[in-house]
Amino acid sequence: MFDFRQLRYFIAVAEELSFTRAAQRLHLSQPPLSQQIQALEQDLGTRLLERDKRNVALTAPGKLFLEQARQILAMAEDARTRVAEAAAGFSGQLRLAYTVSVSFHPALPQILLRSGQHAPNVQVLLSEMYTEPQFSALRAGQIDVGFVRDMPAHEDDARCLRLDVIDREPLLLALPAGHRLAGRDHVELGEAAGEPFVVQPRELAATLYDRLVRLAASAGFHPVIRQQAQQLNGLIALVAAGIGLALVPASMQVVKLAGVSYVPLADPDAHLLLAVASRAENPSPVVLQFLQTVFEAKAALGL
Repeated sequence: MFDFRQLRYFIAVAEELSFTRAAQRLHLSQPPLSQQIQALEQDLGTRLLERDKRNVALTAPGKLFLEQARQILAMAEDARTRVAEAAAGFSGQLRLAYTVSVSFHPALPQILLRSGQHAPNVQVLLSEMYTEPQFSALRAGQIDVGFVRDMPAHEDDARCLRLDVIDREPLLLALPAGHRLAGRDHVELGEAAGEPFVVQPRELAATLYDRLVRLAASAGFHPVIRQQAQQLNGLIALVAAGIGLALVPASMQVVKLAGVSYVPLADPDAHLLLAVASRAENPSPVVLQFLQTVFEAKAALGL
């Protein structure tokens, strides 16, 4: 069976229509070139070239084989490129999950934009998922990376997963615009003791719910929960309606709803983690390439 070297030799002779010029182009002597062309013709069982002492011409089968030889080499080169891209993480598929609050943080769009520019042949499949379910999905191999808001609570998750911190995002108190604490440079959460709060259900968003309870406990009170909403933007609407106060990440300030004021919290632990989680062992080249993009985006954002 002929090989790629014989195909390259044949193409050179067919294009030059001269064994001498083809040999010079290929940087080898003429006898081995002639031997390889003869071996190719014997393998195919037909003459590809008509030659005499002065002229070389393609036969009809030779013209057909020239076209096929070029296609074979082009396909082989394409296969080589695709394999190299896959090995370097520049092609393939990436299943990415993120919590809803992360969609408001500038890191997510910047990372996705850079990833699309650096690895346009990687298909990114996005899904919204709360933090705890992301840890389970990572361990089960259902997603490849996740943008999470807390460290793993379970030892098995902590042992099996890798977390790269992107940001420790400040937490704000969302208040009705006419509230007595609105417009301040900062407040301590203890100043809101006795005020009603609106929260996401703990079974859906345990991270932010538990952070509110812990911060309130540090300030000496237990928050009064008046109403719940499944999404963060729903909490902002409840705040605007005067139903209660809400603890939200700083990136939620992009939600400009009339009647809502955002005030930074002075409490030292008033922040929310933002990290990218992946499996600790045997990460794919696509995941490693994506994590490199995360580090670059983080540096560009000054985080």
